[in-house]
Amino acid sequence: MKRAIIINKRGAERVRKGHLWVYRSDIKDAKKCVGGSVVEVVDERNRFVGQAFYSDRSEIALRFLTTEKETIEREFWRRRLRAAEKRRQQYKQNTNAYRLIYSEGDLIPSLIVDIYNDVSVLQTLSQSTEMLRPLFVDLLIEEFSLKAIVERNDVKVRELEGLELKTGLLYGDCPEEIIIEQDGVKFYVSPLGGQKTGSFLDQRENHFAAQKFGFGRGLDCFTFNGGFALHLARSCESVVGIDISEDAVSLAQRNAELNKIRNAEFKTRNVFDALREFEKAGEKFDTIVLDPPAFAKNRASVKAALRGYKEINLRALKLLNAGGILISCSCSYHATESLFLSVIEESANDAGRRVQLIEKRTQSSDHPILLGMPETYYLKCVVLKVIE
Repeated sequence: MKRAIIINKRGAERVRKGHLWVYRSDIKDAKKCVGGSVVEVVDERNRFVGQAFYSDRSEIALRFLTTEKETIEREFWRRRLRAAEKRRQQYKQNTNAYRLIYSEGDLIPSLIVDIYNDVSVLQTLSQSTEMLRPLFVDLLIEEFSLKAIVERNDVKVRELEGLELKTGLLYGDCPEEIIIEQDGVKFYVSPLGGQKTGSFLDQRENHFAAQKFGFGRGLDCFTFNGGFALHLARSCESVVGIDISEDAVSLAQRNAELNKIRNAEFKTRNVFDALREFEKAGEKFDTIVLDPPAFAKNRASVKAALRGYKEINLRALKLLNAGGILISCSCSYHATESLFLSVIEESANDAGRRVQLIEKRTQSSDHPILLGMPETYYLKCVVLKVIE
């Protein structure tokens, strides 16, 4: 029988308003509860709140699974898995690589499951999903035609749960490299060695949108594997992709060759330096993409992050021809949409450019944003036109 945890009024109201987390400071009594277990939760008046994963290490002590009194066992998880897959049917028509489970966004907190053709990549980011890992592996094998399941548990958030960092093969035989396809563009992916779980699946729909807006001479900053650049190459006369990582540039070049794209070139450059040098040389572009890594890792780094966002957006706006397109992204959750747009507005004013906001975008649809839980919304992508 599950051990009940008592939480205070603030924590209970938070859950009843749709949030899935309760912090350690809101727990009144968790005696004899084991870290990694599923627990029943009640408020101070002994009213049922829900059932949740419990962590005895993290500040996020409770991650809620349901506010119903239902049995949580193997078939509960199978139903959640099937429901997530069903929701993705319309999203995966033009790709064989997608996120199957987006943790809290799919009501399976702290679990990430990505599909790369017939290889699944798993991340168990809390004590509870780590304990359930063998069960999730079994269910994935039963529900999908997979050749391999890999764990990419090398992310630092696991340390907050007292878990070791590790990467490895959990099932089958995984090749060192596989080819995925996203909206007609092919990419090499290394599930055991690439960034994140092998690729940035959250930008897939934004890559395709960039193709729609791009024209003329294109510049893709922080190109990584060439995701934006290779889509832009279909609508632009030429594209330059730059990244500080030699490995990333090499991979982008290989992806261009894989797709027989000849109007894109890639260079190993520090983006901040390159933008200043382009300006000094009088270079001009018609389409620029800014897709930097997360500048704000936490609240304490937001001010410095905003300075970074302003620098690159200011430089990019100066480099664009009139009528040009800027596609600017931020994957920093702590740099909110309003802050991000304010920085771009300041950048436009300082650059002396008048800019229209054409479209606001977020992460791809297979990374669903759960209303009531703002932490599930992290990726901002805006399309802007320089009109003078």
